[in-house]
Parts: sequence; C-alpha cells; structure tokens
Amino acid sequence: MNSLRFRRGAVAVAAAAVLPFSLAACSDSGDESKASAPSSAAASSTAGEAPTEDSTAMDQPFGPACAGVPKDGAGSFDGMAKDPVATAASNNPALSTLVTAVKQAGLVDTLNNAENITVFAPTNDAFAKIPKADLDKVLADKATLTKILTYHVVGEKLAPQQLENGSFETLQKGMITTKGSGQEYTVNDSSKVVCGNVKTANANVYIVDTVLMPK
Repeated sequence: MNSLRFRRGAVAVAAAAVLPFSLAACSDSGDESKASAPSSAAASSTAGEAPTEDSTAMDQPFGPACAGVPKDGAGSFDGMAKDPVATAASNNPALSTLVTAVKQAGLVDTLNNAENITVFAPTNDAFAKIPKADLDKVLADKATLTKILTYHVVGEKLAPQQLENGSFETLQKGMITTKGSGQEYTVNDSSKVVCGNVKTANANVYIVDTVLMPK
C-alpha cells in the first residue's frame, strides 16, 4: 500500500510539473510561429540573392520567334543546349536554309568544334528576303558563302547585356555592331534579334531576321 501511494504521489507531482510547461507552450506557439516566419523568409531571401529575378529572366531565351521553337526533343531549347551549334541548328526547322548553307560551305565541323562562340543565325525568312537567283549564286560560290557565314560568328560568347552598344570582330575579320536593351536588339542597324540567348553546347545563338552582309 505504501508503495502504491508513493507511485500515485510521484505521478501527481510529475503531472503538476509538466502542466505549466504545456500551457506555456500552447500560449506561446502562435507567437513563436510569428517570430520564426520572418527569419525563414529572410533565409529564403538570402538564398535567392544570387540569381535575382532580372538576372534569371535575362539568362533565358527571349523574343517573339522563341514561341515557334519546339517544346521538347532535340530542337527544343533543352535539346539544343546539349548539342554543338551546327548540330543544334539542324534540329530547328526555322534554320534549315542556314544549315544547308553551312553544309555547302563545309563549315559544320568548324562550327561544332569551336569553343565559346556567338552565332547570329538568320531564319529561313531572312534568306527568303534575298532574290532566289542571287541566293542560288551565293550557295554555289563556296568562297563567298564562307565569307558571309563566318561574318555571322563572333569568337566569344556574348551575353544580352553586351549587345546594348557593342562592336565585335567576326571570324570573317569584319566588324558587326549591335544596339538595344531589354529584349530588343538589332545588328548592323538592320537585322533584328527575333529569338535571343539560345544556348548550345559551345555557343550562344541569336536568331535574326535579316542576313548580315560583310562590306
């Protein structure tokens, strides 16, 4: 009996000791959650400081023609990022004329094996602006075709910000100029970037609406 009373007494003491802490925890829980919320938000904010919203947006492809790029497969943005530039372009239906020209000039391996380049890639519609007879003549003249195509290539990867007011030497040794801001850029004052900052394994690509002609 004495043992039983002792146990009951111990239980009562323990309950009495725990109860105030339980009540305190209940009454403070709301305040604690409120107090911890700002610190969690601060942690999230700190963790997200490196890629800001603006920098993340500028690191993505942009421009009206980007909507026509396939959503998946080898011709999608993710697919092109895995292939070197000439191979990546061959998977984009809007660049089929450019791909034909690159093959005609024998530049596939040159472009695929280059490192850290920028390619201003004319669309099929850009080539269609050239009278067919003139285009056929250029495609049949390897030296002239090579000169035109290498004029579209710069030997460094250019970020969009570098196009705001830029002047760059091309692989053809001529100079191109760029200007603009945000998501609107022109090359040589005449060719508009219609889908910019497209990544391939070895290049940044800016798809343009007019073929660039060296002087």
